Formats: sequence, structure tokens, C-alpha cells
Amino acid sequence: MIRKSAKRFSEKIMLKQGAKTGGVTAPAITPTSTTAPGARGWRDYALLLALACCWSSTYPLTKIGLGSIPPVTFISARSLVAAAFLLVVLRIRGIRIPTDIKAWKLFAFQQTINSTIPFLVITWAQLYVPASNTVVLASTTPIFAFLITWAITRHEPASPLKFVGAILGLAGTVAIIGLDALSGFGKEIVAEIAILLATVSFACATIFGLRLSDYDPMVVATGSLLFGGTVLLPAALIVDHPWTLHPTPQALVATVVMGIFSSAFGLMLFYMCLTRLGTLTTNAQGYLRIPIGVALSVILLGESVPSNLALGLLLVMAGVAAMTIPGEAVKRWLGRLRG
Repeated sequence: MIRKSAKRFSEKIMLKQGAKTGGVTAPAITPTSTTAPGARGWRDYALLLALACCWSSTYPLTKIGLGSIPPVTFISARSLVAAAFLLVVLRIRGIRIPTDIKAWKLFAFQQTINSTIPFLVITWAQLYVPASNTVVLASTTPIFAFLITWAITRHEPASPLKFVGAILGLAGTVAIIGLDALSGFGKEIVAEIAILLATVSFACATIFGLRLSDYDPMVVATGSLLFGGTVLLPAALIVDHPWTLHPTPQALVATVVMGIFSSAFGLMLFYMCLTRLGTLTTNAQGYLRIPIGVALSVILLGESVPSNLALGLLLVMAGVAAMTIPGEAVKRWLGRLRG
């Protein structure tokens, strides 16, 4: 039953032609735009790298913000800052946010599984886990996306090469938390496992996000962030009493930078990549975030890179190559070596 439903979902995505935005008409989305490796150019991979740069800053900036801002207030604030920024840009572009219930149900569900729940979990976990470790653990989304695609949805080809990449990434994850686990199942291990569970939610969101390809990426990002920030605002007011807080200038800067750079531009690029590159390749940017995020953690927070983290870094970086290089290119390279 699950596979039949997933198959219908896949066919619906592949056959969809016309696309609509919040007030303007977008180009038609064809199957080759999301699945055919030959249709991908350097601009598409440049978008992927830009997305990795935006999202790699999330965890070091979160660590700075949590120094004087509680998790719920921090997430709500950065979401509302991002939504306000994008609303201004949409106004300049002359694009309106959809007002129909169907669109907002999609935005709400997508934001819940792609941001609200996983980021609440990860933000709590960062109270106990260094930012550099969080960068790597949260970058294992490609593994879970591959497994879900291969076992359930099958909306994209799950090739043996991508499977190798998933295994390498999984090995890197084990290397990161394995040594810590030997010392006992303490609070840090619970937090690390919580981060991994949050990445499963990210993986589901990248697959569900294909249903939003009818809308302009900026519209989807704006609607999602507006919902996420608004739904958490009452909890922030009741639990954290933000008017009593005394955030440091560094925490305020981190909130604004995360809102505009990581959330606003990041989500917009994310939906653009989903449309152009598909689920599995878009998720592979998680591995590209690792060296950038770890470097930022060292520069901004002065964190060290332990041996088990370095080993995990090498393994997951090998995984990204296997998951993003087209199979045809590998065959050509192997043919040249044999020749």
C-alpha cells in the first residue's frame, strides 16, 4: 500500500507540466528538469554549493545565539526575521503570497517537518553537543533520503553508486558517535541521537518538498518561514518571556544573520535545487556543508577537531562524491582507465 501510494506520488511529480506561483507564471517543470543528469549544468551545482554555504553557518551561529537567547525564542525570531526580509523582496518583485487553504496546508506541513520540529530538537541538542559535531551529524540527511527513496517512494533512481555514498556517510556517522558511545550512554549521546532523528525529518521534507514545485521558491520559503515563526511565537512568549531577556549583541547579530542568510536565502535555494537536481542530489549538499561548517566552528567558536570527527569527515566527504557524480561520467572514466 505504501509503495503504491509512493508510486502514484512519483508519477504525479514526473507528469506535472504547468506551474503556478503566488501571482506570476513560472516555466513548466518537465521530468528532465528534476531527474535527467544530462540536463544539469554548472549553474545547478553552483546553486548546490551556495546552499551548502548558507546552511553550513547555521550551527555555529546557533551556538552563539543560544548563549543568551532560549531555543524557542531563538528559532521563532530568526524565522520571523527571514519571513519579513522575504516579504519585502516579494513586494519589490510584485509577487503575492497565496491565500488559499491548500497552499498554506502545504507550507505548514513542509515547515513542520523541514524546520520547526527538527530545529527545535537540534537547537536543544546543541546545548550539549559542540557545533562542529552537530554540523557532521546533521549532514547525514542524504543517507536517510537514499534509504527512504530506495525502500519506499522510489521517485528517483537509487543507483549502486549512490548506495556506496550512503554507506560511506553512514560509516562516517558511526565514527563520530561510536567512540563517545563506548564511554557510556550519557546526555551527550542522547543529544547526538536526537540530531540524527531530526535528520530523518529533513530527509522526509526533501521528498515531500517536490509537491511544492508548482510555486515560486521564494514564495514557498516565505510562507513556510512565516508559518514557522508565528506558530512558535505564543510558546516563546509564554515559556521564555522574551521581554525579560538580555541578549548580547553577538546573539542578536547571529539571529539576524541566520534569519537572512541561512533561513531566507537557504530555503529559497533549497527549493530551487529540488526542482533542478532532484531529492538525492539536493540532499548531497549536506556533505558539502561539513568542511565549511567545521571550519566556521573552529574560527568562530575556537572548537578543536577531535580525531574521531576528522575520520568521520573524511568518510562522509567521500560519500558526497559517490552520491553526486553522474553514473555515466563514472563509466566514461573507467573506460578511459581500461583503454
